Amino acid sequence: MRIDAIILRELHMPLVRPFETSFGVTRDRRILLVEIQSEGLTGWGECTAGERPFFSEESTGSAWQVMVQELGPMLAAEHPEHGGDCPHIFRQVRGNRMAKAALENAIWDLEAQREGISLSRLIGGVRETIPCGVSLGIQASVPELLAIIERELAAGYQRIKLKCKPGWDVEVFERVRNRWPGIMLSCDANSAYRLRDADHLAQFDAFDLLMIEQPLWHDDFYFHSLLQKRLETPICLDESIRNRRDALAAIEMESCKIINIKLGRVGGFSEAIAVHNAAQERGIPVWCGGMLEAGVGRAHNVALAALENFSLPGDVSASARYWAEDIVEPEITVSPQGEIAVPDTPGRGYEVRTDLVERLTVRKEAIRAMELVG
Repeated sequence: MRIDAIILRELHMPLVRPFETSFGVTRDRRILLVEIQSEGLTGWGECTAGERPFFSEESTGSAWQVMVQELGPMLAAEHPEHGGDCPHIFRQVRGNRMAKAALENAIWDLEAQREGISLSRLIGGVRETIPCGVSLGIQASVPELLAIIERELAAGYQRIKLKCKPGWDVEVFERVRNRWPGIMLSCDANSAYRLRDADHLAQFDAFDLLMIEQPLWHDDFYFHSLLQKRLETPICLDESIRNRRDALAAIEMESCKIINIKLGRVGGFSEAIAVHNAAQERGIPVWCGGMLEAGVGRAHNVALAALENFSLPGDVSASARYWAEDIVEPEITVSPQGEIAVPDTPGRGYEVRTDLVERLTVRKEAIRAMELVG
């Protein structure tokens, strides 16, 4: 396909309510959107890097810079036929997976539109609906958390995930379990603990958790494998899994029993599919994690979670949980049964509200193929 223009935008979007993890509190998001124009069609991607390089080494600022200076010109100079061509095009740039994913995912969107099929079908999705869980940040008090859980369960969500850290864990889990003995419950530590906390983490086994997500170092397999031997609760790895090779290493070392796949963290659909397949072949279930995405990134997550081995409820929740007004229509909604319908229309399945995008844009830059000639 011929690329006519790549347009980058930064949007500022306030969250409906603050979201607290062991990293800190997020109240507003700087959203990076990629629009790729090609032969009369438009594909969209979203960069999920955070405002600061806490979850990963990438940030909003670094992703913008590498897309403008390196990745965007590389892609504009090529004629990719498939989204899967992008890793080869970007091969000279190390890391920067979230920036790469934003561009690659827009190409997958374009390819699906060109082929006249849905994005989920293009990547091999088989599900008509996906099960949804919800991720709840650290709250000011346990009673406030209990009230939020009650509201989310009433909305139909099939799994409750609690962010945790030392000082906000065992007592919280006990209160939640006493109130709702039978719900599907998990926790996410975002690397807040160390192996010396193993005895403390072993107390989590009493609460029948689906999993404990990334309890130790963000780049570790070895110590997670030691910890998993001491826990009945399955460990789920998130930050540690950057690609298929990481997934294979973690599975071989028995570092985890579940894997969270995030499109941005692994660099886009190509690598996400590879991680999914590697886990499926070895009997390891996966689920789709969230990064406080706006509508474009959320739509891509819906497509990804339609793959067969996404057997556990993910973090792909309704737009209204995060945004007073999302940038896609229809907004992403969750049924009373806790499911999202997977679109079957060509491309990502949700229209981008370009008028709202323009109003929210604080900076914009275009990369045109013709400007690279000569």
